[in-house]
Amino acid sequence: MPVQSEEEARWKREAEFFDREAEAAMSRIQPVPPETLKRYGQLRRRRFNKEFRFRILGSLAGKSVLDVGCGDGINAMNLAMLGARVTGIDISAKAIELARKRAEVNGVSASTTFVCSPLERAEFPDGSFDVIWGDAVLHHLIPDLDNVMRNLVRWAKPGAVIIFGEPMNLSPWLRKLRLMLPVKTDATPDERPLERSEVDIITRHLPDLQVRHFNLLARLNRFVLPDHNYERASLPQRAVVSALTSIDYAVLSMPLLDTLGGTAVMYGHTPR
Repeated sequence: MPVQSEEEARWKREAEFFDREAEAAMSRIQPVPPETLKRYGQLRRRRFNKEFRFRILGSLAGKSVLDVGCGDGINAMNLAMLGARVTGIDISAKAIELARKRAEVNGVSASTTFVCSPLERAEFPDGSFDVIWGDAVLHHLIPDLDNVMRNLVRWAKPGAVIIFGEPMNLSPWLRKLRLMLPVKTDATPDERPLERSEVDIITRHLPDLQVRHFNLLARLNRFVLPDHNYERASLPQRAVVSALTSIDYAVLSMPLLDTLGGTAVMYGHTPR
């Protein structure tokens, strides 16, 4: 029997973890609510992490998007229903199956394509995409981040937007504090938040990289919204979440305090 490399073992662990999550969600597929499309297509408020990313992207009509680590396809649905042609790639076969079913339910099968592969082994034609989008994926790819970024830039068109929302921890004392807190998170064995060295790698490939930090007090949102569903939350719950994110936006806009955030949006453009 061939000996499995450490990279292959990591891929196997990641795939099995997300296969289990996708299997559990397979019976709960629902159409994307109109309120969700309104958030990402019209409101696009700066203080909310994902709305901020859609604000950066602007109109998606007719654009080709690569959804890196697409998972169960939730982001791909939003992108496609706002006018993009979306290619999603993920290491989990069950997640890809779920994403395809989600596309059928939402009527966007014709404008979505899903590929099951480790990103490190994927191949797309050079200059294929107007936008490369990733939601909490790079922190799973830290061992091969430099090569991954090189490929993403190669697959993107000149001047394309590459944008990621990632867990990030640039404060050593916050990292120590987090390790001491008994807060359960759904994490794979090999992931961790990005640190300064990984941001430096990304900047080498996207020299105009900008970083906007989020999620200081909004870490408490998990207790306000147990199911993480803002659109279907009660008015008081939404009010609390909105207040926390507003405070975060103000505090994390200040120099020296910005790195206290637990997540970040990173975005830049490929050379023209």
